[in-house]
Amino acid sequence: MAGIDLHSGHIIANVEDRHCSLEFIALLKRFDEYYPSEAVIRVVLDNHSAPISKETRAYLGSRSGRFEYVHTPKHGSWLNLIECAFSKMARTFWRHIRVKSVDELKARILKGIDEFNASPVVFRWNKFDLGVA
Repeated sequence: MAGIDLHSGHIIANVEDRHCSLEFIALLKRFDEYYPSEAVIRVVLDNHSAPISKETRAYLGSRSGRFEYVHTPKHGSWLNLIECAFSKMARTFWRHIRVKSVDELKARILKGIDEFNASPVVFRWNKFDLGVA
């Protein structure tokens, strides 16, 4: 699980065996530590169940006003920029790799994220023709 800061391009990630509520809460806690306490953290999410689970809602209740969710439409997964970052990693430095263990794979994922963070790129939407006259 990971998130990308739209202002700086910095990626915050946790590599987990599962993607359930407890792992999502651990990622939210990393966001909470990373950003100044007065900041409101807007999280753009796909339609996964972990962000709305009972456990996650309990954590968010303990951090009232700290997080705001923005959900992408079901047909708009391309809007999820962290998915784009992982796609780029898969097409570049993970292509044709062989690993001996899950731990080695996790280490390579984190190394890739560290490489991205060494020179982060801020994503900028370009204007495009919507075909509206």
